[in-house]
Amino acid sequence: MKKQILFLAACLLLPALASPVCAEEVTVFAAASLTDSLKEIAAAYEKQSGDKVVFNFAASSTLARQIEEGGPADLFFSADETQMNRLEKKGLIDPATRKSRLGNSLVVVVPSTSTLQIKSASDLTNAGVKQIALADPKSVPAGVYAKGWLTRQQLWPAIEPKVIPTENVRAALAAVASGNVELGVVYKTDAAISKNVKVAYEVPRADAPDISYPMALVRNSKQPEAAKKFLDYLSSEEAGQVFTRFGFLLRE
Repeated sequence: MKKQILFLAACLLLPALASPVCAEEVTVFAAASLTDSLKEIAAAYEKQSGDKVVFNFAASSTLARQIEEGGPADLFFSADETQMNRLEKKGLIDPATRKSRLGNSLVVVVPSTSTLQIKSASDLTNAGVKQIALADPKSVPAGVYAKGWLTRQQLWPAIEPKVIPTENVRAALAAVASGNVELGVVYKTDAAISKNVKVAYEVPRADAPDISYPMALVRNSKQPEAAKKFLDYLSSEEAGQVFTRFGFLLRE
């Protein structure tokens, strides 16, 4: 009984010290394109709260499947609404906590030493472009968005045979950075973090699908209170400044 009283006292009386005995661990399943911004945001949050934030970064479709299979997620931060809808329909997220937090845009990237010129979407059909790296357009949001753009331009049938599908958008970026493919279509935020690629063409927002990053509490969270606090922090002005610096668009 005395040990329980001492533990409670430590948690109630020493919040400013962020005592490890009171710390919670929040597990966030997040889209690969959020890697750098979320790591920076989490580092600041951990100093303020004393809680620990653990990430699982991957393609949103992969993460949604892991949550369906019982993956230990407290929060899900998706790169598209489709994967969040998928989990909401199965009752696996708390819809009351769901929020579309970020937007993004698509760019065509080439190796930094490339002389390839891309002036329009139709240039991707040129004979000089033999391979195009995309996150898997069948399921991964970045690839789905890219396919949607090219379909609207009536170019997908001509471009599809050139596509090299990758596990996620960071893998597509890496394929271009290594020089293994002539170009790739990635998020603008991903292009900005690599010194080995350059933007050859920015997809006009009027031509591209609406890119939305929703986030929500996972229904089976083991740390719902701590997870909700971090979710609220992700909506804060402080976190928003970090997202903006990494090139994301704030939606709310």
